[in-house]
Amino acid sequence: MIEGVGPGEPLWITGVKRHAAQAQVRELLDKVQLPKDAVDRYAREFSGGQRQRVAIARALALRPKLVVCDEPVSALDLSAQATVLDLLIELQESLGVAYLFVSHDLGVVRYISHRMAVIYRGELVEDGDVVTSNPEHPYTQRLLLAAPHPGSASAGGQPGQPPSPARPAGRAGVAGWHTTALSL
Repeated sequence: MIEGVGPGEPLWITGVKRHAAQAQVRELLDKVQLPKDAVDRYAREFSGGQRQRVAIARALALRPKLVVCDEPVSALDLSAQATVLDLLIELQESLGVAYLFVSHDLGVVRYISHRMAVIYRGELVEDGDVVTSNPEHPYTQRLLLAAPHPGSASAGGQPGQPPSPARPAGRAGVAGWHTTALSL
C-alpha cells in the first residue's frame, strides 16, 4: 500500500498524527487526480503517470513554497507527460507553489516554465528567450535540436552524441522556473 511510503510519510515523519495524516493524504490524492482507493494500492499497481502523481502528492504534503522537479516526466510516454505537466501547472496556479524544473527536454521546459536557463558543465551558459529563439551556445543548440517537434516520430537530434568527450563530464541540463509566489 502507498500509505507507508507514499504521500503520508513526510507528514508522519514531522509528527502529524496518523488520523490527521490520513485525511491529508486523501486530500492530496484528490488534488493529484488519483482515485480514492489509491491509498489502498501497492506501488506496483500504478502506471508510470500515476506513480508520478503519487510523487507529486508526496512533494506537496508539507506545503512547500518551492518544489524541485528533476526530470519528472522523462520516463513517461508523451500522453502521460502532457497529463503530468498540465497537473503541475494546475497545482501551481491553485496552490501558489513555484517549481525549479530540471530537464534535458527543451520542449518540456518551454511548456511549463516562465523563465529558462541552460547549464553546461556546472555553469550557466544561456538564459532567457534566446534559449529557444536563437541559442548561441553549442550545447543549447544540441538540446534544441533534440527536442521533439509536433508531427515528428523522433527527437530529430543527434542520437548518441553526448557533450564533447574531450572535456570532463559535468552537470548539464536546462532549468526552468515556473513561479508566481517566488521571485527568482
